[in-house]
Order: sequence, then structure tokens, then C-alpha cells
Amino acid sequence: MQAIVPTTAGGPEVLRLTEVPAPVPGAGEVLIDVVAAGINRADVQQRRGVYPPPPGASDIMGLEVSGRIAAFGADVTRPFAKGQPVVALLAGGGYAEQVAVPAGQVLRLPEGVDIVTAAALPEVAATVYSNLFMTAMLQPGETLLVHGGTGGIGVMAVQLAKARGARVIATAGSAEKVATLTGFLGADVAVNYREQDFVEAVREQTDGRGADVILDVVGAKYLQQNVAALAMYGRLVVIGLQGGTKAELDLGALVSKRAAIIGTTLRARPVAEKAAIMDGVRDNVWPLVADGSIKVLVDKTFPLAEAAAAHTYFDSGQHMGKVLLLA
Repeated sequence: MQAIVPTTAGGPEVLRLTEVPAPVPGAGEVLIDVVAAGINRADVQQRRGVYPPPPGASDIMGLEVSGRIAAFGADVTRPFAKGQPVVALLAGGGYAEQVAVPAGQVLRLPEGVDIVTAAALPEVAATVYSNLFMTAMLQPGETLLVHGGTGGIGVMAVQLAKARGARVIATAGSAEKVATLTGFLGADVAVNYREQDFVEAVREQTDGRGADVILDVVGAKYLQQNVAALAMYGRLVVIGLQGGTKAELDLGALVSKRAAIIGTTLRARPVAEKAAIMDGVRDNVWPLVADGSIKVLVDKTFPLAEAAAAHTYFDSGQHMGKVLLLA
């Protein structure tokens, strides 16, 4: 089969379409004929050589796909049929014509979503649902601050939190993205971080109280500001490190708010944990996609052979929503 394989660590230009052995589904796995794969920040980090796949995972990039069931390994108990359209959460292997994945990480498409568009959903839905509701325990009426509100994670976080009764403040880096946040996505408040201090904006919008939960993809660069923006008993959930890995922290500021900082990653979790998360997505997110409460935002699609161009566009930061590769 054909897959995207980097020739070395580096920029988008290192990505090449290459012939590789087709995967064989093991016990408890299904084989999927890939239709589309989502591009995520983790793929960029892997391409750069700073985020290797977890032990035992495919070296091929790609953490989410849509496609059709092609074959079954032994002991698959979930009720799938050959040819059935599905989406899957992966530890790797998505930038290819086929991928093998544990059956617990595979879901039927939500109603009303076509098979290509559905590739934009599994990784962001699993990340957002697990972090906001299984980890941070975001409650109706609480205030959520989302950084990178028009990225793939942000688009899902804004809409899912709103649908479950939270008040949402989101950051973005342009007037167009700010308008998308408050218009198409329904955020209560959007902050242009290039022109405004998001800490002051959060305090102003919450009468000085702060955000109950912050979902952060930036990391070190925003650590002090995020703690300053937290409410009493607030929860800062760090899921990305685009702004670095090391920063000073005033523990007094954290302790005085009786707040918590939580760091999580999805890719390296055990299969059983991922299956539980995907069950939660099926039960709590898919119905909101089906009834239109959550809109799927796909910015651009590229053929698999043009993965380098797709990564160049993704790296530019111009996109709003997901960028997909078509197998």
C-alpha cells in the first residue's frame, strides 16, 4: 500500500508518498480502508522529530481517519460489518491507504455526516470530551477559556462546552477568526490575543472571578497568565506545548486559588482507556453532531500525495477547523 513517510526529521518537504507493507489486523483489531485522515499538531511534532510514536505504534503519522471496514482480526466483539463506514482514533498510521486499529477505538459515523468530513472528528472529539468532562469536570454555568479557538481542538471545545451549558471565552489571532468564534461557533466572547491581554479580558467578562477551566494548547509561554486567569478552584488543563515546555510558576498564586494544573496526553494511553473515551464520545458527542449543535468545520482537503503541501498550509496557521488528507 502507499503511505506518507518522512525521509528525515524536518519541514513539510521531507514527506514522501512511499510503498510500504500493508498492515495486518491483530487480535481485537479491525483493518480499515482509509478514505480521509485528519492532520493534527502531533503529526507536525512527529515530522520534526520531537514527538515519536508510543512503543508498538505505527511509525506512520496520522491520529484519526474515516474509512470502511476491510477485515477483522481474531476476537473482535464489537458489531461491525465489512464495508461499514467508520471513524477511528489511532496511535499512528493514518496517513496511509489502510490502517489496523483496536476495535474499541472505532465508531460508526454520526448521523448526517459524510465519510470524508467525519475524518475531522475522532481525535478532537476524544481529546476535548476526555479533558473537559472526564478530567476537568466542567459543569453547566461554569466559564471555560479555550486557547486556539479556531483550531481543530478549539472548534470542538467551544461548541461542545456551549452545548453542555458552559460559558465560553476563546482566543484567536485575527479579526476573521474572532468573528468566526462568536458567529459560526457560538462562543460568548472572543479575544484577539495579538491586540488584547486575555487575562484582563477574562477578568472583565467574569466580573473579576476568572475562568473555572482553561484548555491550553500553548504550554510554557502561557503558564503564568493562565494561572492569573483562573478562578478559585479553577482547573488548568495543558494538552499542548506549542509555546515550550519549561516556565517558572508562582506556587503562591496557584495555592491561593486552591487551583489545579493538569497535564494530559491522549496518544499514549492504554487501549482500554481509549475505548472508554470513545464510548463517551459516542454517547455524549455524536448526538450533538447529529442534531446540529456541533458543526464540523473542514478548512481544506488535500490528496494524500500532497501531504507536504497540506503540512505547509497547516504550519502557516491560516486554517480554521481541520485540514484533511484524502487517501
